[in-house]
Amino acid sequence: MVATDVVLVGLLPGRALVVVDGGNRQMVKVGEKTTEGVKLVSNKPGAAVFEVEGKQRRLQIGQSIVSSAAAEKPATTLTADAQGHYLAQGSINGASMRFLVDTGATFISLGAADAKRAHIDPLKGIPGISMTANGPARVWKVKLSSVKLGGISLSDVDATVHEKDMPVVLLGMSFLNRMDIRRDGMSMTLTQRY
Repeated sequence: MVATDVVLVGLLPGRALVVVDGGNRQMVKVGEKTTEGVKLVSNKPGAAVFEVEGKQRRLQIGQSIVSSAAAEKPATTLTADAQGHYLAQGSINGASMRFLVDTGATFISLGAADAKRAHIDPLKGIPGISMTANGPARVWKVKLSSVKLGGISLSDVDATVHEKDMPVVLLGMSFLNRMDIRRDGMSMTLTQRY
């Protein structure tokens, strides 16, 4: 099996800790291959070189690479607005939503009216307080049955429902951490990992 997605998690002298195709973490030595066939060619402080599908690729800790086979994985490309924000139309539980990509948000965050349109009862969630730019806000943690953005579709995604309405739905890390994110100028491409 040839890997399509490699994430460098950590480095030790002569070894690297990697996650391949969203699986378990694997420790691999220089010159060895993972069970999926990704070879660690070399490593230096902060970076490593891997051989994926016959090509050598350099990664820093926390970075990921997606080989050409990943073209089969669902993806969508967003373009930043004049303020540098990535906004996009998508849906939650089949209800149309306007998303704002927010890497600073732990979960997808939606307002009361959006939750109602998506048939979410926040009172069935876990109550809590979220620290927002405007100070503390009362929220309920819930699971979203489905979240769709372009060709990407995820299920069972953690979210928070705010007590008040919000102008957009914040697309936080509970969605984004399941993506490979690539930026190129004003474009951001999200490719579904798992």
